Amino acid sequence: MTDNNKVTIYTATWCAFCHAAKQYLDKQGVKYEDLDVEANPDNGKAAVEKSGQRGIPVIDIAGDVIIGFDRPKIDSALKAHGLLA
Repeated sequence: MTDNNKVTIYTATWCAFCHAAKQYLDKQGVKYEDLDVEANPDNGKAAVEKSGQRGIPVIDIAGDVIIGFDRPKIDSALKAHGLLA
């Protein structure tokens, strides 16, 4: 995976939608970096800067930022960046 196709997901351990999003990416075979917003406040700040709000998960797919577990938007971004057939 090149840096252009990097997937980052901002999560917290208690967040059910975060777990669902990670499970979905795992099922699709998409590699991602998981950044816990509670364990590291800088991750929380980065998520807010990218999304403009405080909700999680925030999923950054090669610069396309998706707020929440929105499967159609996730699929669209993954396909646009060649990460999903």
